[in-house]
Amino acid sequence: MFAALVVACFAAFIITQRLKHTPTAVQSFKLTPIFSPTPTGHIKAEQISFKLAKADEVTVTILDSSENEVATLVHDRSVTRYKQFSLRWNGRRGVAHSYTVLGGADGTTIVVSHNTGKPAPEGEYRVRVSLREQHRSVLSPSSFMLVRR
Repeated sequence: MFAALVVACFAAFIITQRLKHTPTAVQSFKLTPIFSPTPTGHIKAEQISFKLAKADEVTVTILDSSENEVATLVHDRSVTRYKQFSLRWNGRRGVAHSYTVLGGADGTTIVVSHNTGKPAPEGEYRVRVSLREQHRSVLSPSSFMLVRR
């Protein structure tokens, strides 16, 4: 019995160490802390960026503080691994019917979504990245504020 407990503890230790060194599915999440999509706003679009540990097709969704979907920026867009992928959200609801793809000076891809729904209300929001091939979703570790003043 004692030997079985020692083997089980050793196996748990090895599994824990392996999990600690496995890269997370979505890495380097960056968000603009506050943005104001108004004519007088200093930062008019939310800037979202991340890297993937494994190439996948992603759907990026904006969620309100109650985790209700507010906007979808891209749907099943192919993203390569370990390359920073950036998006811009204009603060409007609904599914983006089109978007513009820009190249950043540092080689990043910037997708500017064109959401045309009603303006989203002031509040706290988070980003959900759904990974199609991995059958999982990752919620941004931090939130951002939309301010309309």
